[in-house]
Amino acid sequence: MKSFTISRAGESPAPPVKHQPAQSFGRRLVRPLAVFFLSASAAMAAISGTVINRSTGKPQAGATVVLNLLAQQGITMIDQAKSDAQGHFSINQDLPPGGPSLLRTAFDGVTYNHMMPPGSATSGITIDVYNSSPNPGAAKVSKHMILFEPSGGQMVVNETYLYTNNGTIAWNDSDHGTLRFSLPAGANGKVQVNATAPGGMPIPAAVTKSGTPGTFAVDFPVKPGDTRFDLTYTTPYNSGDEYTGKVLTKDDNTYLIAPNGITLKGDHLADLGTEPRTQAHIWGMEGNSYKITLTGAEAAAPADAAAGAQPDASDSGPQIEEIMPRLYSKTIWILALALGMLAIGFALLYRAQGGMPAGPKESNERGRG
Repeated sequence: MKSFTISRAGESPAPPVKHQPAQSFGRRLVRPLAVFFLSASAAMAAISGTVINRSTGKPQAGATVVLNLLAQQGITMIDQAKSDAQGHFSINQDLPPGGPSLLRTAFDGVTYNHMMPPGSATSGITIDVYNSSPNPGAAKVSKHMILFEPSGGQMVVNETYLYTNNGTIAWNDSDHGTLRFSLPAGANGKVQVNATAPGGMPIPAAVTKSGTPGTFAVDFPVKPGDTRFDLTYTTPYNSGDEYTGKVLTKDDNTYLIAPNGITLKGDHLADLGTEPRTQAHIWGMEGNSYKITLTGAEAAAPADAAAGAQPDASDSGPQIEEIMPRLYSKTIWILALALGMLAIGFALLYRAQGGMPAGPKESNERGRG
């Protein structure tokens, strides 16, 4: 393209104007725009923290952190992010209004929850995760309680399994389940299971049939700490009939509990006495199976026990040690589980004070310290 210059007479022609290429102007904008958008992105990172792998003691990269809103309608996902090489994560959202929020972190096939009530700090959050394995490792059943409640031709059976994992690896066996249990034929496989992770709340857990008839499994990870499984089911009941059951887990201590008014008899049971306020009777069980007979009618709990009254200083019996988190539910089976838990707490405390001769299962428990 030719360039033209115009000059007046007697004037030297002006040098031609050199036009800057358009791309040079664009280059001049790249750096400030990049700085602007990067700073704006950093300012929007309203929720941030670090994911720590407690199995290795190091920050964990590649963990997915999801922000959820908890409401009456259920859980709503708001946003998510992945932790970087230093374990840091940033979610460019404010805490959603309308209820508490929940950070759910998925790592190595296991989900970890971090509650964020309104007003919670939104920076410097630490989320602990663990490596997982299909092998139990240090996880084992430390307590197993079975409460029988016969009434009107039916018997409600409530079982509580307490898993203790003193290691640094989460047990997660999706193929076979972490809890395996057996139901009597009369139960017809109708069982309700709630699972409670360490520091969490009870949630419904799915039950699947295993390869052996009458046996079932629950796929729920057992993280380091204490994990609890609560089962409830019903069976036909006739006073004086034999009732049999199997224990598929390797339990350190299994207890059978009958409410006040019900007589329970069977072989290889260590009589641990009664809980003083509810009068529930407790037996320690040997082996991995039981055959018992139940007779009688369940009596109403004493008024002070039913009302949850606390014992005063004049009570001559030992104080009941609370060994489980209290559940604020009015359902019958949860109350029954609470009854069993209080009874076990009494038995262990009273035994430790020398109030009863030690049965074989209790001797085993005391010997472990």
